[in-house]
Amino acid sequence: MTPTQAPHRVLLVEDDTRLANLILDYLKLNGMHVEIERRGDTVLSRLITYQPDIILLDIMLPGMDGLSLCEKLPEYFAGPILLMSALGSSEDQIRGLELGADDYVVKPVDPALLVARINNLLRRQQQQQPASSHCLSFGKLSIDPHTQAIHLGSSDIDLTSHEFELLWLLASQAGQVLSRQYIYHYLLNIDFDGKDRKIDVRISRLRKKLGDSLDTPFRIKTVWGQGYLFAPGAWNN
Repeated sequence: MTPTQAPHRVLLVEDDTRLANLILDYLKLNGMHVEIERRGDTVLSRLITYQPDIILLDIMLPGMDGLSLCEKLPEYFAGPILLMSALGSSEDQIRGLELGADDYVVKPVDPALLVARINNLLRRQQQQQPASSHCLSFGKLSIDPHTQAIHLGSSDIDLTSHEFELLWLLASQAGQVLSRQYIYHYLLNIDFDGKDRKIDVRISRLRKKLGDSLDTPFRIKTVWGQGYLFAPGAWNN
């Protein structure tokens, strides 16, 4: 953080007082502004008075659990969501990512690693503004980068900000195969390790919302061994 840059604003949703205070102190030492919310069912109203850049969200919370909250948050919050939980199975992590989380850390987490994850998510957020100022149109599909409005025929398609960023990346390079490595670098600023499913989950959600086939996709195609391809001629019907 440079002297002229405002501190990143973090909303920490954690009911364990001792852990919350430890995280708060460490994040403050790293130049972040932190507020704590201890219940899941009060987070949405808290967003009215505190507008964070990122939300750190525990799963086991009173009032509303973190996974249920994670599913609701994209309607009210466009920034990254980092889930924190002692539940470390692959199934738990996949479910959290499918519900809209951007990353998932297993507690106890090393404070330095947590700061690195936060900075990575915030850096990605800053890099994901569409480079083009023009709307894209393919048959009955139109994509507006300014309002993030998506129209498919007479239907308005409701996407989260992260789904929009992926769609824009694919559509702005329509007809080209984008490798997973390229997508991970562009959107997540990390290398694809061959196992991470974040992008696969987002692709599946995009296909479902855009009327693509999940079994034999023809609009956002999987090119086996290479990556994904946005088919520019598949939007006329």
